[in-house]
Amino acid sequence: MSEKFKIKSKRQEYTILVVLGTLIAIGPFSVDMYLPSFESIANDFSVPKASIGFSLTSYFVGIALGQMAYGPIMDKFGRKKPLLIGLGIYILAALSCYISFDLTWLIVSRFFLALGASAGMVASKAVVRDIFPPEKVASAISFLMLIMGGAPIIAPTVGGLVISHFSWQIIFMLLAVFAFLMILSVTFFLPESFKPDKSVELKLGKIFSNYRGILQDKIFFTFSIAGGLTVGALFAYISNAPELFMDGFNLTESEFGYVFGTNAGGYILGTQLNRYFLKKHSTFKVCYNASFVLAAIGIALLLVTSLGGNFYTIAGVLFLMLLMLGFQNPNTTALSLQPFTQRAGRASALVGSLKMVVGAFASYLISELSHNSLVPLAIIVSSCLIFSCLLIIKFQKKDKGMLLEF
Repeated sequence: MSEKFKIKSKRQEYTILVVLGTLIAIGPFSVDMYLPSFESIANDFSVPKASIGFSLTSYFVGIALGQMAYGPIMDKFGRKKPLLIGLGIYILAALSCYISFDLTWLIVSRFFLALGASAGMVASKAVVRDIFPPEKVASAISFLMLIMGGAPIIAPTVGGLVISHFSWQIIFMLLAVFAFLMILSVTFFLPESFKPDKSVELKLGKIFSNYRGILQDKIFFTFSIAGGLTVGALFAYISNAPELFMDGFNLTESEFGYVFGTNAGGYILGTQLNRYFLKKHSTFKVCYNASFVLAAIGIALLLVTSLGGNFYTIAGVLFLMLLMLGFQNPNTTALSLQPFTQRAGRASALVGSLKMVVGAFASYLISELSHNSLVPLAIIVSSCLIFSCLLIIKFQKKDKGMLLEF
């Protein structure tokens, strides 16, 4: 365990992991819970449904920038205080979403919602890197993904129920209540895992210089970009899911919630199978093999959409993609963080930010290109997964010796 903090019991370890997993879950809850409300929001604001996708894009941009900001802040002041401030920002932004009177207001409010949510995303990965040895980081992150993975199952269903009985604004009131409960859990159950480092400078020039130094590390660069590309495939799917299933296949809002949740269940299953495989194989080996499977799935999606595949075929391929992303996302994150201890906050922030930048770009492309056609989604997904695989192949051939074997 880290010299900064040592877990005293198995019970404390699980309590900390549950709190951290719930913090990460704020991110997908903020996205998935309001997906079924796209049509209601579009009707209220008298705009096309596709335009609501820009509120997803602003959220991803906010997540990217927010993580970049919280990284050095959490290395300078510790993990807990900045995290609590971020959760406070989240609550205020959720209430702002609640009172939105037009789409622009909602888009801006979603940006600030993301700034608040990003605190939990940075803190969770940094705390795991603080308290777990390198060989256990991927397994710990997989446990976090088990909790986080429940969000895409629960959130669309809850969102669909809210839309059925109340206005879409109530979704954001529920998110504010959720964040308040997280403030209580962080206050009482999450110890400070990192001694503040007052030598960390918060001047913009120094911050960017430090991030540049982290990005120049070959291990970090390879697995943060490879992981970012797989997240790009994931967010392209998330952004296109309402149009794909509700418009393309005429699913109702409640049916969409079930299908979306089933695919998210594949993600959860993948994270837990990953923990099993990590007991027998190194993190890199599992990541390397998963990259080939994901590339094949991307090609399969491109083929079935080009040939006019039916609902069951496309939903099946997407389920397999989510299953394998449950392997790949924890492993690329763990491998990205492997070279860093003292700068874990900034490394965690940068890897998360890079993933969100790719995700934001993918969701923007889908909003612009997806007009009653599944082909743009297939092209974006397959491109992301193939290029991710090529990066990992290149690393395996040239730089694998740099990795610790874990």
